[in-house]
Amino acid sequence: MAFLGTKSYTGENTVEISGHGSPYILGKIIEAAVAAGARLARPGEFTQRAFLNGKLDLAQAEAVADLIAANSKAAQQTALNQLRGGFSSDLKLLRDELINFAALIELELDFSDEDVEFADRSKFTELISKLKSKVTDLINSFQLGNAIKNGISVAIIGKPNAGKSTLLNALLNEERAIVSDIAGTTRDTIEEVLNINGVLFRLIDTAGIREHSTDRIENLGIERSRQNAEKADIIIHLIDATDQEEQNFDWLNKFDAKTITVVNKVDVAPNFKLQTSTYLPLSAKEKSNIDLLKSKMYDKAIGSEINTEATIVTNARHHESLQKINESIEAIEQGMESHLSGDLLTIDIRRALHYLGEITGQVEVDRDILGTIFGKFCIGK
Repeated sequence: MAFLGTKSYTGENTVEISGHGSPYILGKIIEAAVAAGARLARPGEFTQRAFLNGKLDLAQAEAVADLIAANSKAAQQTALNQLRGGFSSDLKLLRDELINFAALIELELDFSDEDVEFADRSKFTELISKLKSKVTDLINSFQLGNAIKNGISVAIIGKPNAGKSTLLNALLNEERAIVSDIAGTTRDTIEEVLNINGVLFRLIDTAGIREHSTDRIENLGIERSRQNAEKADIIIHLIDATDQEEQNFDWLNKFDAKTITVVNKVDVAPNFKLQTSTYLPLSAKEKSNIDLLKSKMYDKAIGSEINTEATIVTNARHHESLQKINESIEAIEQGMESHLSGDLLTIDIRRALHYLGEITGQVEVDRDILGTIFGKFCIGK
């Protein structure tokens, strides 16, 4: 099948050869094509050509890679929205408004001897305030976008034999971790993935934490448990309702905002009194209140239902450029307040435009950056 020019994915004349699924036959077709002068595509080459030929902007091209790598419904829908141009449309509006005002400022400079003002400073102040609010919203969306794209890490911590591995198995609804009455069975971290409402949660079952141990291997596991807790997006602190011995977990206080405290084994400790209503009672063994815990995990990480039709920033490169755009807008604001001349204002306006263009590829992007972006693609994409 032939695709001419604008009808193809890359914007170039393309021929598509179809064959049945035999790897041998497909291999022979490729061999014949190479013998006739063709070569194998480099990673991301088709999408890179689509970008270079104006079929996609750079943000959309990166969304192709995100769509291929999506491992959850939320990640897939967010990538689709960006591929359809949702993020690019928002950036285009910002860029167009800045360009229009920059043109008026530069027109004033051409008539500087006549003291003419083409650009209404009060309207520009309103515009800058609006742009700053929009850019700030995009920057703030990155925390959610990063969680959607990369998943949310959840460290399950507690004393030995508190039921951490049993809780992991209950959350996954299958036996993934070894469960034993022997304290200290889990010596190293175990990681598994759980999908809650289309978002991936990476569960980390850690070694039990106790204050004193003469076992060197166990101590290494305890130290790793603390490190995992500090790095995790969410901490599930598991308390054993049958264990009356207190243990110092004061080091967790500074992570209170990301901690869910769970009291386990309430089925065999009916007289256990909760010290606060913020503790969640459950039985990992009987799988009671597991759905409630999942709901709390989702609320802690996401907060509300994800609107994947809204623009959500998922790319670290975009986030970095947006922060630089925000710095430029703040500099423009300060310049307006200080009544800077137009020629000085345009420096910061052009800087903001440069970083906006860097995201979509409307300015020349360093070849090394392009190589990094498209090098992450699969062959043939």
